[in-house]
Amino acid sequence: MAGKAGSKKTKTKADLIDSVASSAGLKKKDAKAAVDAFLTKVEDALKGGSKVQLTGFGTFEVRSRKARTGVKPGTTTKIKIPASKYPAFKPGKALKETVKK
Repeated sequence: MAGKAGSKKTKTKADLIDSVASSAGLKKKDAKAAVDAFLTKVEDALKGGSKVQLTGFGTFEVRSRKARTGVKPGTTTKIKIPASKYPAFKPGKALKETVKK
C-alpha cells in the first residue's frame, strides 16, 4: 500500500542507524558500525546453520523447502523446482503484542 494516503513510511537501514545514534547517544558512524556488525553476525550465524534468538523480539533461522514440481508460467510444461533454503523470522510474543497495540 505504499504511496496511498495514510500509509506508513518504510523504515530504511539509514533510518534505523539514525534512530540508534539518537537513542544511544552515539555518532552516526558508530551507530552504523554497530548495526552493520549486528547484521553481519546474524548472517554469519545463519550461514553456519545456527538460529539467532532475541528473547522477546524473535528468532532468525534458516528454513528448508522440499523439492517439488511446478508449472512453467505461460505454458503447461512441468518443471522440477529444486530443494532450497531460505532465511526466516519468527516474531516473539512481546513483539507480537507490541504490534497489536
